[in-house]
Amino acid sequence: MRRARGFTMVEMVVVIVVTAFLAVTVAIVVKPTVGSYVGVRTRAELIDQADLALRRMVRDVRMGVPNSIRMPGGQQCFEVVPFLTSGRYRRGPDTVNDDPPGCSTPSSTCSAPLDTTTVTTVFDVLNPLSPMAAVGDEVVINNQSANDIYEGSNRSAITGITTPAATQGMYRFTVSPKQFPYGYDGGRFQVVPGNQKAVFYVCSGADGTVDANGDGKGKLYRLKNYGFNAAYPSACPSVVGADVLASKVKRCTFTYDPNKGATQQSGYLSILIEVSRGGETTLLNAGAHVSNVP
Repeated sequence: MRRARGFTMVEMVVVIVVTAFLAVTVAIVVKPTVGSYVGVRTRAELIDQADLALRRMVRDVRMGVPNSIRMPGGQQCFEVVPFLTSGRYRRGPDTVNDDPPGCSTPSSTCSAPLDTTTVTTVFDVLNPLSPMAAVGDEVVINNQSANDIYEGSNRSAITGITTPAATQGMYRFTVSPKQFPYGYDGGRFQVVPGNQKAVFYVCSGADGTVDANGDGKGKLYRLKNYGFNAAYPSACPSVVGADVLASKVKRCTFTYDPNKGATQQSGYLSILIEVSRGGETTLLNAGAHVSNVP
């Protein structure tokens, strides 16, 4: 007969003690380390999300048509019109190369200056454009007031682009009939992309608090291609159909000063975004200078 094998009481107590020691070690050393790693990863993800949203907003603001920023009451949204490219238009006839001299009808031998005293349908562009404008984009000239571009008093849609004689310029734009205002020094213009037009950034639901999971309650949206609203907005628009730039947003603050600096020719937009997830929070603040010289 073989005796049954097992373990003694002493061995069982030793196993229990060792297991308890390992459990305490895990609880004291390993768990905080793992928790710290998870927290660092979460904060890094939150920073990446907020930083990407900030960079997109700052880019649009810096590429905004001068004086096009509008901000309804409060500090939860703002509107801007980013431009695609810019250039200089011909301001007067070519007295050397026009044939016949003094011709006024644009043709292959006659230049096409932009005359601000009458309705314009065609004009020559004197410099290369990069990126290139396209039919359907809109030309904007001399945006002195925030509402001008939204009302349409200084913009017109491009209906055709051709290449004139080398002496006349780089391009010849055909536009919807418009009498443009007298341009700023140098004959500058901006081109607004027709597939985007004005852009609204809206921080919705971010009330400065978090939910039961420690997540921010709001989202940051980018609304585009809704056209141009002539009236100055009195409130933030609906975000139906808008792109989500950031989620779990706890707080957003947009502050715009249209006359920052002694020259009164530049503005400054301050942007603050606070994002929270699972009790972890990150806050980023950025600023963008705005050239308001048309």
